[in-house]
Amino acid sequence: MSAPFLAALLALLAPTLLALPESARGQARPVYRCSGNLYTDALEAAEARQRGCSPIEAVVSLPATVPPRAAAVLRTGELQAEGAQARVDPAVQRARDGDKRRILETELAAEQQRLAGLQRDLEQAQAPARPGEALAERSARLALLRESIERSQADLAALRRELAKTAGGPG
Repeated sequence: MSAPFLAALLALLAPTLLALPESARGQARPVYRCSGNLYTDALEAAEARQRGCSPIEAVVSLPATVPPRAAAVLRTGELQAEGAQARVDPAVQRARDGDKRRILETELAAEQQRLAGLQRDLEQAQAPARPGEALAERSARLALLRESIERSQADLAALRRELAKTAGGPG
């Protein structure tokens, strides 16, 4: 609702609301306006005067409503404001897509190298135990390497999925 509409509505309803007894208005206690735009009904008259608060004649609370256009936006999940066009120039979007693809390809190559290194480390770690190495230490080291390899493989799969989503991606 617009501010002028609310002001007109308030002007129309205020005399009626003020004519109602306090109990019908839902106010058993007076409401005070204090410094800093603080409104409260938790003060007694003497305390309100001491703090410099002034009583308010009427407080009108209107239920919040959502304008129909805003309700439609909320229902459809649109994020664009009315009249605003958030269109991206096709050339700019192609450039962004190309940048995204190059970044993903770079990350994919780096992750492939990392996985190859982890697999080499695992092969070396599976060789006979190092002199003086406890069985528990060796088992823990092997388990860590296997977990790292699994994570790396999952990262590679995710990167490949992202690349497949880009135009002309492998997949």
